[in-house]
Amino acid sequence: MATMVMPPDRFKAIIERRRRYGQDSHDEVWNGVYVMSPEADNSHQKLAFSIAKVIDAACARKGAVVLPSVNVSDRADDWMRNYRVPDVAVFMPGNPAENRETHFLGGPDFLVEVVSKYDRSRRKLDFYASIGVREVLLVNRAPWRLDLYRLKDGELELAAISHPDGEIAVESEVLGLSFRLIPAEPGPRIEATDLQNKNQWLI
Repeated sequence: MATMVMPPDRFKAIIERRRRYGQDSHDEVWNGVYVMSPEADNSHQKLAFSIAKVIDAACARKGAVVLPSVNVSDRADDWMRNYRVPDVAVFMPGNPAENRETHFLGGPDFLVEVVSKYDRSRRKLDFYASIGVREVLLVNRAPWRLDLYRLKDGELELAAISHPDGEIAVESEVLGLSFRLIPAEPGPRIEATDLQNKNQWLI
């Protein structure tokens, strides 16, 4: 199913029903346009949850705050007119984003988007750059590939790619972790390594 895009002033009953039944956890608003995505499949949700757990285990001692599916906005007022919902968001100590309970005003230091068919993850990169996200990890599943983007001169640029041959890892300067795809059945696994103490996790 493709992502559905609609103005927020239309189909109010549909939007309200999705909110009432908790079906809007990945819905977003892009500059006033309501972007309604189908519910993430089970493997998407399990993968995002597992990545969040590993990052939390690896980075909690550094004071990192790791959150799944959090709202992030660039608007001090009327934030629901423009926000995105990454699969995993990591806020390191000193991050200037404001926790406003319903959302963060400003971006995390590091975030993860698990890419699903027809989704718009790559189209979020300009927004993420504008709110100061330092690194974005895109987890592609068809075909499998890890893309690490890093903020440079106000833009998120592709810094490294890991393919499922297990030879190359992408290294996060923000987290001090590397991620690489390694061959496995029925599909590739993600190996995370702490670059300082060499502890490893398999996702």
